[in-house]
Amino acid sequence: MIPHQLPQAPMAEKKDSAITFHNHTRIDPYFWMRLTDEQKNAQSPDEQTQKVLDYLNAENAYTDTVMQNTKQLQENLFHEIVGRIKKDDESVPYFSNGYWYYVRYEEGKEYPIFCRKKDSLDNPENIFLNVNELAEGHEYYAIGSLTVSLDNKLLAFTEDKVSRRIYSIRFKNLDTGDIIKDEIPNVSAGGAWANDNQTFFYTTKNKVSLLSEKIWRHKLGNDISKDVMVYHEKDPSFYISVTKSKSDKYIIIGESSTLVSDYHILNANHPTGEFKQFTPRGTEHEYSISHFEDKFFIVTNHKAQNFRLMETTEDATDISNWKEVIPHRKDVLLEGIDIFKNHLVLSERKNALNHLRIINQKTKEQHYLEFGEEVYVAGTTTNPEFDTEILRYSYSSMTTPYSTIDYNMNSKTKDVKKVSEVVGGHTPENYHTERQWAHARDGVQVPISIVYKKGTKLDGTAPLLLYAYGSYGATMDPGFSSTRLSLLDRGFVFAIAHIRGGQSMGRQWYEDGKMMKKINTFNDYIDCSKFLIEKKYTSPDHLYAMGGSAGGLLMGAIVNMEPQLYNGVIAAVPFVDVISTMLDETIPLTTNEFDEWGNPKNKEAYDYMLKYSPYDNVKAQEYPNMLITTGLFDSQVQYWEPAKWLAKLRDTKTDNNLLIMHTNMEAGHGGASGRFKRYRETALEYSFMFMLEGITE
Repeated sequence: MIPHQLPQAPMAEKKDSAITFHNHTRIDPYFWMRLTDEQKNAQSPDEQTQKVLDYLNAENAYTDTVMQNTKQLQENLFHEIVGRIKKDDESVPYFSNGYWYYVRYEEGKEYPIFCRKKDSLDNPENIFLNVNELAEGHEYYAIGSLTVSLDNKLLAFTEDKVSRRIYSIRFKNLDTGDIIKDEIPNVSAGGAWANDNQTFFYTTKNKVSLLSEKIWRHKLGNDISKDVMVYHEKDPSFYISVTKSKSDKYIIIGESSTLVSDYHILNANHPTGEFKQFTPRGTEHEYSISHFEDKFFIVTNHKAQNFRLMETTEDATDISNWKEVIPHRKDVLLEGIDIFKNHLVLSERKNALNHLRIINQKTKEQHYLEFGEEVYVAGTTTNPEFDTEILRYSYSSMTTPYSTIDYNMNSKTKDVKKVSEVVGGHTPENYHTERQWAHARDGVQVPISIVYKKGTKLDGTAPLLLYAYGSYGATMDPGFSSTRLSLLDRGFVFAIAHIRGGQSMGRQWYEDGKMMKKINTFNDYIDCSKFLIEKKYTSPDHLYAMGGSAGGLLMGAIVNMEPQLYNGVIAAVPFVDVISTMLDETIPLTTNEFDEWGNPKNKEAYDYMLKYSPYDNVKAQEYPNMLITTGLFDSQVQYWEPAKWLAKLRDTKTDNNLLIMHTNMEAGHGGASGRFKRYRETALEYSFMFMLEGITE
């Protein structure tokens, strides 16, 4: 299916731009591809805008031509993937403040319908937000958050119509169903109602950097010009948000950078009062707070790399008053807690697996939930009520669909409320999942989660897709994907490399994969690739690499370092122009991430980034077949990074392998909105690999 005669690829115009920093000059021939938001959104594009749009459209047309022979396969794959998804699905209801809440989908519709029932599930359904109606006429539409007032009569919801995560707040009267005229633009998702059921706290963004910057107080019915600013974060390395405690007693402003957490609290009964800082902002201190009765629980890494649990009274929140509840453990990462009237649930991670530890706060007895599989993912879900013995959690593995389970913490009995249905059927016993450990070059053992269909030959001939992320301490858990069945049923092995930069093996795992140790992330992935080849799971002729966003940075680094290991690479919304982006503080994410990547204004960081930045390290060598994806309105990784990278690769590489890019001209970082449209891109990605493997159906 690979075209024998490739069409002529677009060749981007080169206009050398010299960028000098620390007496070092980098030549960027494609800097001209960068557009401002105003240029992208202009009704009549200027000359530069038109040139960029023409180039992106030409690349899309080239991709369509190269992939022409797979059009029917893509269509079949899309319907196959979507066909496994239950069209008239419904979530398991959860009880909160007198109502049962749930989300349902209707066949033939792309968007969710949010519903609730008062007191009993036997009572009539109230549809309080039908997103299908709101999305009509929009190429992109997404709901960011839903917040119901304490008296259950008002809804605040945030909507995004562009896919740049710039939301507007709308309000709805849940008694009458009317949309209230108050509308607040340029906000972050989220917000919090005060207990007067009239005051709403929200976060606005800097209009240039899109960073969350100010917290405001809005009184329903007032003109937004009268809104009062209650907090202004002047350090651009911090994200901010405003939420409400589970107890409904406190409005909480949270500020966080990569290494520092900070909170300001206000009694929700007194919305016009002054926020009080929880404890003075530290230089390297991450923590979270949870309120219950007359005290706060704090999950903190203060003198505890893997975090510990502490508590303090609500009227003495300074760190000097904190008392230890659960001590630090070197081999266990404390990820979070759920508080109930009689129980405390700890979410822990050990040896790259989740564990749920339940403590009876009265008897101090404790136990762990048993899961019974070698590789799995489990975690607490929606637990808004304090006075209950029931813990709701989810469970899945790479062979087992997601289950929603209610667990009685007293009787230790489980009630499976729902197992996600795979339409057409799925037999977990037909697939095999396992955990392997790759030996990294510096002696570290890196876990790999693997799944394949039983009967797949492990003699080096099987195609294998190796996925990884490896940044921000984010952990890619080995959960189920019905989409992935389209790979497994065609003979693919699928694997997740739990590389450093994530937090699978505890906090040190993250520390060893960022800043001046970032190279470990790339080395780990390459060493996992070599392990899978050595153990005959696959071979370089059949090994495929995939990562997105910061995982796209990973893709860019490994193809520069060891391109011969891979037959194909899929880089989704890839962060590849590291130095230029981290030097530009007008770009969202930049200032907040100096503690993740380093600040290139510091020469040591600049020199280190220069060693791995994918765009800066493209060289004259053979590269694997590559598919790159991006979105024109991406606010997280700007479209020009992958576009420039593609152009430089095409101009420099020495092979005739495929190099194509698909730009979603209507969407941003998360791709298309709606329930099913996103799978068009999945079908393209799978077809790309199938074409290279000679799989035609």
